[in-house]
Amino acid sequence: MTTTKPRAQMRISISWPVALLLVAGTASVRAAGSETDFRVAYAAAEAADQQASRLRNQWTVTAAALAEAKRAADKGDFDRATASAKEAEALAKASIFQATNEIDAWKQLEIR
Repeated sequence: MTTTKPRAQMRISISWPVALLLVAGTASVRAAGSETDFRVAYAAAEAADQQASRLRNQWTVTAAALAEAKRAADKGDFDRATASAKEAEALAKASIFQATNEIDAWKQLEIR
Protein backbone atom coordinates (compact mmCIF):
# COMPACT_ATOMS: atom_id res chain seq x y z
CA MET A 1 0.00 0.00 0.00
CA THR A 2 2.81 2.39 0.71
CA THR A 3 4.34 1.80 -2.73
CA THR A 4 1.21 2.75 -4.68
CA LYS A 5 0.77 6.06 -2.91
CA PRO A 6 4.13 7.55 -4.03
CA ARG A 7 3.47 6.35 -7.58
CA ALA A 8 0.07 8.04 -7.59
CA GLN A 9 1.65 11.24 -6.31
CA MET A 10 4.34 10.96 -8.95
CA ARG A 11 1.72 10.62 -11.70
CA ILE A 12 -0.12 13.65 -10.37
CA SER A 13 3.08 15.69 -10.08
CA ILE A 14 4.07 14.80 -13.66
CA SER A 15 0.62 15.43 -15.09
CA TRP A 16 0.41 19.02 -13.80
CA PRO A 17 3.38 20.31 -15.82
CA VAL A 18 2.10 18.49 -18.89
CA ALA A 19 -1.33 20.05 -18.44
CA LEU A 20 0.21 23.49 -18.01
CA LEU A 21 2.24 23.07 -21.19
CA LEU A 22 -0.85 22.03 -23.11
CA VAL A 23 -2.81 25.05 -21.88
CA ALA A 24 0.09 27.39 -22.64
CA GLY A 25 0.43 25.91 -26.13
CA THR A 26 -3.27 26.38 -26.79
CA ALA A 27 -3.14 29.99 -25.61
CA SER A 28 -0.24 30.83 -27.91
CA VAL A 29 -2.00 29.24 -30.89
CA ARG A 30 -5.13 31.24 -30.09
CA ALA A 31 -3.10 34.47 -29.85
CA ALA A 32 -1.42 33.73 -33.18
CA GLY A 33 -4.83 33.16 -34.72
CA SER A 34 -5.98 36.50 -33.37
CA GLU A 35 -2.99 38.23 -34.93
CA THR A 36 -3.74 36.54 -38.24
CA ASP A 37 -7.38 37.62 -37.98
CA PHE A 38 -6.20 41.18 -37.34
CA ARG A 39 -3.87 41.18 -40.34
CA VAL A 40 -6.64 39.94 -42.62
CA ALA A 41 -9.16 42.46 -41.27
CA TYR A 42 -6.65 45.32 -41.48
CA ALA A 43 -5.72 44.48 -45.08
CA ALA A 44 -9.41 44.44 -46.06
CA ALA A 45 -9.98 47.78 -44.34
CA GLU A 46 -6.97 49.35 -46.06
CA ALA A 47 -8.14 48.08 -49.45
CA ALA A 48 -11.63 49.55 -48.91
CA ASP A 49 -10.11 52.83 -47.71
CA GLN A 50 -7.93 53.01 -50.83
CA GLN A 51 -10.99 52.45 -53.01
CA ALA A 52 -12.77 55.28 -51.16
CA SER A 53 -9.70 57.43 -51.79
CA ARG A 54 -9.88 56.72 -55.52
CA LEU A 55 -13.50 57.89 -55.39
CA ARG A 56 -12.33 61.00 -53.51
CA ASN A 57 -14.59 60.21 -50.58
CA GLN A 58 -12.38 59.14 -47.68
CA TRP A 59 -13.88 59.68 -44.25
CA THR A 60 -11.73 60.90 -41.37
CA VAL A 61 -13.42 58.43 -39.00
CA THR A 62 -12.10 55.60 -41.17
CA ALA A 63 -8.55 56.85 -40.74
CA ALA A 64 -9.12 57.14 -36.99
CA ALA A 65 -10.42 53.57 -36.78
CA LEU A 66 -7.41 52.30 -38.76
CA ALA A 67 -5.07 54.19 -36.43
CA GLU A 68 -6.84 52.73 -33.39
CA ALA A 69 -6.51 49.24 -34.86
CA LYS A 70 -2.79 49.75 -35.39
CA ARG A 71 -2.29 51.07 -31.83
CA ALA A 72 -4.17 48.12 -30.34
CA ALA A 73 -2.15 45.66 -32.42
CA ASP A 74 1.10 47.28 -31.34
CA LYS A 75 0.03 46.71 -27.72
CA GLY A 76 -0.80 43.07 -28.49
CA ASP A 77 -4.58 43.49 -28.03
CA PHE A 78 -5.53 41.69 -31.23
CA ASP A 79 -9.18 41.29 -30.31
CA ARG A 80 -9.64 45.08 -30.05
CA ALA A 81 -7.39 45.63 -33.06
CA THR A 82 -9.49 43.25 -35.18
CA ALA A 83 -12.71 44.92 -34.05
CA SER A 84 -11.33 48.38 -34.94
CA ALA A 85 -10.12 47.13 -38.33
CA LYS A 86 -13.54 45.67 -39.10
CA GLU A 87 -15.15 48.96 -38.05
CA ALA A 88 -12.77 50.81 -40.36
CA GLU A 89 -13.69 48.51 -43.23
CA ALA A 90 -17.41 49.09 -42.62
CA LEU A 91 -16.86 52.85 -42.57
CA ALA A 92 -14.82 52.72 -45.77
CA LYS A 93 -17.51 50.65 -47.48
CA ALA A 94 -20.14 53.14 -46.33
CA SER A 95 -18.12 55.98 -47.84
CA ILE A 96 -17.82 54.00 -51.09
CA PHE A 97 -21.59 53.45 -51.07
CA GLN A 98 -22.13 57.17 -50.52
CA ALA A 99 -19.78 58.14 -53.32
CA THR A 100 -21.27 55.74 -55.85
CA ASN A 101 -24.83 56.77 -54.98
CA GLU A 102 -24.04 60.44 -55.35
CA ILE A 103 -22.54 59.93 -58.80
CA ASP A 104 -26.04 59.62 -60.25
CA ALA A 105 -28.13 61.01 -57.41
CA TRP A 106 -27.62 64.61 -58.45
CA LYS A 107 -29.43 63.85 -61.69
CA GLN A 108 -32.56 63.03 -59.69
CA LEU A 109 -32.62 66.44 -58.04
CA GLU A 110 -35.38 68.77 -59.10
CA ILE A 111 -34.02 72.05 -60.27
CA ARG A 112 -36.25 74.94 -59.20
